[in-house]
Amino acid sequence: MTGPYLLPAHLDPSRPRHQARFAVEIDGRRVTARAGQTVAAVLMSLGVTSWRETGRTRGPDRRRGLFCGVGVCSECVLVVNGTPDVRACLRAVEPGDVISTRGPGTR
Repeated sequence: MTGPYLLPAHLDPSRPRHQARFAVEIDGRRVTARAGQTVAAVLMSLGVTSWRETGRTRGPDRRRGLFCGVGVCSECVLVVNGTPDVRACLRAVEPGDVISTRGPGTR
């Protein structure tokens, strides 16, 4: 990433602590995550900005993703390790997590 306010980690005065990397699975694809990242951060780092279908509320082709980013709105829910309705903005990834953006019962 580039921009006037983005610093490489080695120049960041806050010295990011989370350097450990590990694998997680997202929709059957093995990806690398960093310790301390939320599920939403991993998805966004992969360029995935929307993931769950809204069903009847807005139509089947209207997907949702991160909205508030602080766990209030529930727009970013997905399935983590078989548990549905996990808020991606609050859940930190752990080594070996299996994440589904499609929701329970969908393919």
